[in-house]
Amino acid sequence: MQQQPGSAYSGQAKDVAKPRGEPMLIVDGIETYYGNIRALANISLTIYPGEIVTLIGGNGAGKTTTLRTISGITPPRRGAITLNGKRIERTPPEQIVRLGVSQSPEGRRVFSRMTVRENLEMGAFSRSDRENIAEDTERVLNLFPRLRERLEQKSGTMSGGEQQMLAISRALMSRPRLLLLDEPSMGLSPILIQQIFQIITDINKQGTTILLVEQNALQALSISHRGYVIQTGNIVLEDSGANLLKSEMVRKAYLGED
Repeated sequence: MQQQPGSAYSGQAKDVAKPRGEPMLIVDGIETYYGNIRALANISLTIYPGEIVTLIGGNGAGKTTTLRTISGITPPRRGAITLNGKRIERTPPEQIVRLGVSQSPEGRRVFSRMTVRENLEMGAFSRSDRENIAEDTERVLNLFPRLRERLEQKSGTMSGGEQQMLAISRALMSRPRLLLLDEPSMGLSPILIQQIFQIITDINKQGTTILLVEQNALQALSISHRGYVIQTGNIVLEDSGANLLKSEMVRKAYLGED
């Protein structure tokens, strides 16, 4: 298996038994449309507490739409989404954040005219425990020390890597139990890609469950407990991260092997 430039892949992905207990998130047969165009045909997936689960697929396969559907931005036309035993497919996005789901979107989408500090404060907008926000600010600044140096800098003047750090940090400020990450390595240098994936692992070790959408399949699957492959709005393969790295279909389609 060829190693991609900048990859921290060591040849050993996590291969763990399916977690016991109740799932945190169940997505059951969702269909999502943009107007009359069906973007998701019949998506079902399950995420257990403490996991990193990766969703891989080509451009236009439906990865971002899946995250937008879970977070309530693009509600499904059919199907069910259950979070900790509660149906949420008709729940407004701001309420889903309050239920413990936060998303770091593709393309970062920081508030460019706001400072780093103000962006972090925006991430905590849904919280009522204002006394604990300073503690969480310190937590994300420890995860991303570079942001500490730029707290009063307008986020639009920062590099792409710094904006990605801020986007993840802003999502963490709501204290999510489930963090949705959409293409966190997009446009970053190989060194920064390694740093971002290490931090994703650290966030998971601190107790946050993660659903990761990522085109860098090698990196993503090497840190994931399980993964799903999506093609044209359908899940076509599910397995452990380690087994998906060994899959001939995945290796040819997403790892660039002949």
